[in-house]
Amino acid sequence: MPLGTLDRTPPPFFKQGPSAFTRLMIFSALAVFLMVADTRLHITQPLRAVIATVLHPIQRALLVPVELVATGGAYLDGVKEARAAEELARRQLVEQAARIARMELLERENAQLRALLELRPAVQARTRAAEVLYDAPDPFSRRVVVDIGSTHGVVLGSPVIDQNGVLGQVTRVYPLTSEVTLLTDRQALIPVLNTRTLVRGVAYGDPAHDAMELRFMAANADVAEGDLLSTSGVDGVYPPGLAVARVTKVDRRSDSPFAKITLQPVASPGSARHVLIVDPIGGHLPQRPPEDEAPSETRKKARAAR
Repeated sequence: MPLGTLDRTPPPFFKQGPSAFTRLMIFSALAVFLMVADTRLHITQPLRAVIATVLHPIQRALLVPVELVATGGAYLDGVKEARAAEELARRQLVEQAARIARMELLERENAQLRALLELRPAVQARTRAAEVLYDAPDPFSRRVVVDIGSTHGVVLGSPVIDQNGVLGQVTRVYPLTSEVTLLTDRQALIPVLNTRTLVRGVAYGDPAHDAMELRFMAANADVAEGDLLSTSGVDGVYPPGLAVARVTKVDRRSDSPFAKITLQPVASPGSARHVLIVDPIGGHLPQRPPEDEAPSETRKKARAAR
């Protein structure tokens, strides 16, 4: 038998090497060592930065299809929302155009009726824009401070309104700021008119419930939940027709001749930011004639009654 054909490899017994458990321990210790070394010495940080830099273009290229799909979906959704908003705006524009046409017609009719009855034209009050700065420091009141004062033409007692309705009244005026008492303050009161029944009343602030109360209304008065109350204009301060509050609860008690009527202001006393300060209408109304200028017949009747 030739010697070249002999198998010179060692038997399997000498080829075993380290056991599996020994290899596990070695590699585990090596992994722990590398993690500790990387944490303390930041050995792999440059390598990680290089790999991240090399892979960044590949990552961006792989994200392009995803971004295209997301952008396309957002574009289609945006187009759909824009078309819906445009349709809604067109519908509202048509409704507002019809409403404006009716308002112009009513204004012309009102002017004709006033001319026919020889009444004075409706009072047009001047307004000034203002911004709410902060709440008044008194925790027991409902007041805010606005950024215009007497140097801007604000006068004491001026009504304050927002986009929804009456907010309050100017109760203190400083050169550059003014203090506004909100309708929910305990000292606030405002003459109101029920737009459904045209019955006048007086609404008072109710700070305990952050609401208002319509007082001294008979228990059988025609007042229902949901009625809208507006300014009556008879006080010479508030222009007539401004929305004030809405009736939220009517409690007709048998032990009292008056009903307890709770109101919710239509304005936003706690969140108003931009407001309008309206000049009191008393400056635009004619003065009452003095008693000595009363008609002679009226004086005769008064003397006869005495």
